[in-house]
Amino acid sequence: MKTLGMFAALALAISIATTSAEAKGCMTGALAGAVAGHYAHHTVTGAIAGCYMGHHIAKYRRQQQEPPAQSKEPSGGSY
Repeated sequence: MKTLGMFAALALAISIATTSAEAKGCMTGALAGAVAGHYAHHTVTGAIAGCYMGHHIAKYRRQQQEPPAQSKEPSGGSY
C-alpha cells in the first residue's frame, strides 16, 4: 500500500510539473507541506495538501495585484 501511495504521489508531481503556468506556488507549498507532514508521519498527504494551498494562495495574490477591470461601456452620461 505504501508503494502505491508513492507512485500516486510521483504521478501527481509529474502532472503538476508539466503545467508550470498553472502550478505557481505549488512547489513551495508542497515542500512546506511535506516537511510538516513528515512530523505527523503523513509526508505525501502533506505535500499534496501543501501543493493545493500554495497554488490557491498564489492565485489569490495574483488576483490582488491585478488592477480592477474598468468597464468600456458609458456610465449613464449623455451621448
